[in-house]
Amino acid sequence: MSTSAVTDPAGDGTWVAGWSAPPQDEETGRRSRLLLAALMLFMGTLHFLVPKAFVRLIPSWLGDARRWVYASGVAELTSGALLLSPRTKRAGGFAAAATIVGVFPGNIKMAIDAGRPNTAASWVAWARLPWQAPLVWWALKQTRP
Repeated sequence: MSTSAVTDPAGDGTWVAGWSAPPQDEETGRRSRLLLAALMLFMGTLHFLVPKAFVRLIPSWLGDARRWVYASGVAELTSGALLLSPRTKRAGGFAAAATIVGVFPGNIKMAIDAGRPNTAASWVAWARLPWQAPLVWWALKQTRP
């Protein structure tokens, strides 16, 4: 068994951290990467511009909420910056995936705090939760060579 068979079972360059994805042309891949970079950079910037909006999402068991807001903002900015360059997109994809997973407890807290989904805001809070998996997949997709 060759190394490529282990890292790329389909032999077509679509192996992504254990998942296969359909091939995409170079321009589509570039646009996808840059859109994810923009999303990460935008959200990371918001952590510093309006930290109070994020402080209430930090579970109390984590301690100093503002410190976690700034740390996650730095992680999002770093992920976004790494995704901007084809040379560092792989590291950016892994960093973005880890960041999205890392902030998931805040998304859960947001939904729980919103209560039953009976208002627009509470529906949005609950509807966000299942979207985290596709976001992680999108980030991991950027790790392809």
